[in-house]
Amino acid sequence: MSALYLRHFGLRAAPFGITPDPAFFYAGNTRGALLEALVYAVEQGAGIIKLSGEVGSGKTMLCRMLAARLPAHIDVLYLLNPRLGPDEVMAALGDELGLQLDGQRADVVLRALHAELIARHAGGRQVVLLAEEAQAMPVDTLEALRLLTNLETASHKLLQIVLFGQPELDQTLALPQLRQFNERITQHFAMPRLPPALLPEYLQCRLAAAGRNAPLPFSLGALWLLTRTSQGTVRRVNILADKALLAAYADDAQQISARHLRQAIADSAFRPARRHGTWLACALAVVGLILAALLWR
Repeated sequence: MSALYLRHFGLRAAPFGITPDPAFFYAGNTRGALLEALVYAVEQGAGIIKLSGEVGSGKTMLCRMLAARLPAHIDVLYLLNPRLGPDEVMAALGDELGLQLDGQRADVVLRALHAELIARHAGGRQVVLLAEEAQAMPVDTLEALRLLTNLETASHKLLQIVLFGQPELDQTLALPQLRQFNERITQHFAMPRLPPALLPEYLQCRLAAAGRNAPLPFSLGALWLLTRTSQGTVRRVNILADKALLAAYADDAQQISARHLRQAIADSAFRPARRHGTWLACALAVVGLILAALLWR
């Protein structure tokens, strides 16, 4: 069915997959500016950098884009399991650096890490650790990472750290025992939600990246339902838009209607947000969607 579904909408690839693919990076809503700021901060040798955002806001995509955009002299390490204890995280970093440290004492591991980082610095290399889901890190592990940032030459940090986490990370870092860690963070960034006025632009960006060269196929009713249900979370937008496209394909329809969006919502765990605020606020949101949609037709 997938090939027929793609051909039906003039697509080369599925436009709303939830796997972070740099080819589908959306630079609007400050995401492009955030990427540039992250690249600059790493290039300048900032010690610890933190980016926080809600679940599904696009942090992993930004992490992948950062790794792809860094200059060739910067070695990128990944911390794949945030729940590791202090000794385990040191061993994991050793593995990322290509060291054989299994079964070694913690002090031996630390000396080996230091020696490797010194050697890479001497060879003109820069090392940065990208840690996703950092809100799940134990306090002791965060403290171990802070101690790693003490490894430095007279003028350069030997290891930089970029933390990507949910807002709970901010709460963890506010704990008294992590005061020293928090003070080492030189750059704080936050991922914004996708505002209603930018939803048509986001959808069009993804569709264009997937090969579609045609007006936005979502009706205004579908856009309104998608806005209310996604609540500005791009992962929800992707899941619901993909299901709505499938519903429209099953109807042999070229336009995604509100009915198709309702079918997508019924087939998901998401529900439209309750309507809060004044009538004026709701009316302004509708007007914004209409204007944005007209601009993308």
